[in-house]
Amino acid sequence: MNVATCKPTILVLGSTGQLGQLVVKELENSQDVDVRVTSRRKEEVERLRSKGRDAVHLDLNDPKTFGSALAGAERVLLLTGYTVEMLTQSKTFVDAVKKAAVEHIVHLGVYAEWDCTNPHFTWHQLVERYIETSGIGWTHLHPNTFLENLLTSFAPRGDVFTVFWGQQRMGWVAASDIAAVAAKALREGPKKHHGQNYWLSTEVLDGPQIAAILSEVTGRDIKCSFQDVDAFEALFTSSVVEMESWYAASVVGIVRQLVDGRIGNIGSIRDDVPNILGRPARTLRDWATEHCDELIAAKQKQPLSTGAVE
Repeated sequence: MNVATCKPTILVLGSTGQLGQLVVKELENSQDVDVRVTSRRKEEVERLRSKGRDAVHLDLNDPKTFGSALAGAERVLLLTGYTVEMLTQSKTFVDAVKKAAVEHIVHLGVYAEWDCTNPHFTWHQLVERYIETSGIGWTHLHPNTFLENLLTSFAPRGDVFTVFWGQQRMGWVAASDIAAVAAKALREGPKKHHGQNYWLSTEVLDGPQIAAILSEVTGRDIKCSFQDVDAFEALFTSSVVEMESWYAASVVGIVRQLVDGRIGNIGSIRDDVPNILGRPARTLRDWATEHCDELIAAKQKQPLSTGAVE
């Protein structure tokens, strides 16, 4: 604990990434915690320090950086990159967290049932079990598909929204809601949140429903195009989407299992946002309204491929 202020120090991994930045913003609006941000790039650490931030060098592939980054921290947000290295990174980092006597880990996991077979889902589950047996207070977050994917890999291009999972429905959640839940658990700590699994699948929609909502919000006629899973896999092999090969294969596998019904839970609602935050989760319509300009800008890009359109 920060002795001078008697406030717990929270170490946020991935604090310069999409979700980490949102968590930091939530925490820095609080007066009852101190926030320590991280970067694997030393020049970024210096830049943050020059702005008066408590910033530390932490590289998940270099355990030598863990000790000084964790010194004095009471709580940690564990985010890892999208690679198979997350297994080694998480194991060695949790070991260091235990040595540093940190009291609470909030871990960003996945929306998966206990008997799932998809690789990166099971990687996260192995990490979760390791955290649970460490003796450290823990909270697991289980988000379904990020709505922010509608601005990147699933963005409507040329007024065409392409889906690769047929008529199956998929659960969605806004990154801002995930960040708000993470920040609340970190602020309030293990006395309130130890041993909790928070499920974040706040709305379930199929492709045509998504296209209809995006059309209403943007004022454009956005059509839904259906492509098969092989076309989805081609996005990765053609470098349209850049991702580590093992992780990319796992993402493609998720879509295959969604189409053939092996992970039907992806199309379910389990919404703990109101339980934690005391307010409703953001809907797709809410989120699309906030990001309307970005969605319209995506129109300038060509559709990912051709196919049946509704």
